[in-house]
Amino acid sequence: MSHKQIHSNDHSNVNTLATKSRASSRWFKNARAFGITTVLSAGILVACGQMSSAENDASSSTKLGKQNSGVNSSRDMLPSDMLGQMQALPQLTKGLGDTGAAVIDPNKPTLVKFWASWCPLCLGTLEETEEWRTDPKFADLNVVTVVSPGHLNEKADGEFGTWYAGVQADYPQLPVLSDASGKLINKLGVQVYPSWAILDKNGNLVHLVKGNISAEQAYALAENANNDFAELKAGTAKPANAQTLDSNSKIETIKQKDGVYYNDKGKAINTRSIYLAGGCFWGVEAYMERVDGVVDAVSGYANGDMANPSYEQVIRGSGHAEAVKVTYDADKTDLDTILKYYFRVIDPTSLNKQGNDRGVQYRSGVYYTDKEDKAVIDAALKRVQSQYKQKVVVENEALDNFYLAEMYHQDYLAKNPNGYCHIDLSLADDKPEGTTRTKLTPVSTVAETLDPKRYAGFDKGALKNTLTKAQYNITQDAGTERAFSHEYDNLFAPGIYVDVVSGEPLFLSTDKYQSGCGWPSFTKPIDMQVITQHEDKAFNMVRTEIRSRVADSHLGHVFPDGPKDRGGLRYCINGGALQFIPVDVMPQSGYAPLVKLVKA
Repeated sequence: MSHKQIHSNDHSNVNTLATKSRASSRWFKNARAFGITTVLSAGILVACGQMSSAENDASSSTKLGKQNSGVNSSRDMLPSDMLGQMQALPQLTKGLGDTGAAVIDPNKPTLVKFWASWCPLCLGTLEETEEWRTDPKFADLNVVTVVSPGHLNEKADGEFGTWYAGVQADYPQLPVLSDASGKLINKLGVQVYPSWAILDKNGNLVHLVKGNISAEQAYALAENANNDFAELKAGTAKPANAQTLDSNSKIETIKQKDGVYYNDKGKAINTRSIYLAGGCFWGVEAYMERVDGVVDAVSGYANGDMANPSYEQVIRGSGHAEAVKVTYDADKTDLDTILKYYFRVIDPTSLNKQGNDRGVQYRSGVYYTDKEDKAVIDAALKRVQSQYKQKVVVENEALDNFYLAEMYHQDYLAKNPNGYCHIDLSLADDKPEGTTRTKLTPVSTVAETLDPKRYAGFDKGALKNTLTKAQYNITQDAGTERAFSHEYDNLFAPGIYVDVVSGEPLFLSTDKYQSGCGWPSFTKPIDMQVITQHEDKAFNMVRTEIRSRVADSHLGHVFPDGPKDRGGLRYCINGGALQFIPVDVMPQSGYAPLVKLVKA
């Protein structure tokens, strides 16, 4: 049975939920600014559980690699017995008991704030959170907070305890549970602070909010706590705290109050977004939320033929793809890395099908809103195509429209641990090959950017783990890739090419030309000091080998048959020895001073 068939069989359940949601119109009116998510009925959960088992049995025959082996193990990352886990956590605020059990009444639903000591918005709202806990209007709701020492750049366990001992006097009634294992934030995919989890009386997740919630939203929750959020669970309306892009490219945003994300230095995160389709969006959303550097992921419908479709309209042929809007920290990761994570969990040669899901709505695609992202996507698709004999059929298009999916789809797997998923979520924990270089610190001049000390921090002993076999063979064993085999041969987008080992900048796109030899060719390096030249007498020839200065990576050779009007040299370089950095992501990648050289 496919994901599509599951939901076709469950239309009666959806209609029932819609009826219930009409009865809760007062709740939605009062809390329309709040991003509410619902869960499906018990009947749907049973069907999804059966689907998951079928998918696991059927997956081994497809060419998808490791992701097909881990459907069951991926569930280990999903929430289970959250209430029990929190009740067992140490409680740091003196006078409120030793563990979470002393501050969590198992007969009440629970509001959980995840926060960190480096987050200014978190610290600025601790007093407000404490007031909610002691406010009589919150009598039917547990209000607790959770910290994760040693994770997401938080202080180590002992250091955090010492720090909080000097702070807790200001918040004597605020429970602070310490999860030094980091299991809770890892299972929920929390990567930004503050974040909030809303749990029912059984500890099941009702909704997860990335960012802060306002006092108005908190009071609306408190008002509905005595019925265990029955209205929230029954609602099928679409959430109102995220972005919707219509076919006229007009963006309507209804954001949560103070919905700002901060990095570990207390600065607002520089976010960018990309829209990814890869079969059932439940799995894509849950997977991408666990990818390092991803701020948030929301499910929706992309590039269809009608405005604001319902799920029923999508499966009946609205032309939309089930897609996920992925928002990421551009100072921590980049689009190429996001795409490497994406391509490892889909079959790029499968048309309108992923796993057991079949239909146009399950097509795979990458949809962009920034035209400069297209060059990055083009390069990634060429790289993927080189790994398959069959044609890669992933769409690469500008985003025409994107509409949020219904609330019960959002964070679905976090709320339903046994739900259907065609993706091994545990792959999000493993960095793709070639993405583990040290993040470069910002610089202000070209000279500082070319300083060799910036690129000396790579781990030479770990290269077999951080490079692909081809990259290792080329850079470490002086191998040569096949002519016309690398996507960089035909890539002429603006940007720079850096050493795949160290990140040292080597060539500018403005010095690249089509030589016809089958390898990326340049008229000169970005500066002669970034390369070294060596006599090469291999294969009974005398050639001049080119290697990188810092990592001593074999790059290729230089020949005197280049364009005469540009110096007469041809630097013939293996694409596998390089990493392309598009001009639009150069600043956040640590190469800002070189942008003017590319644009020149």
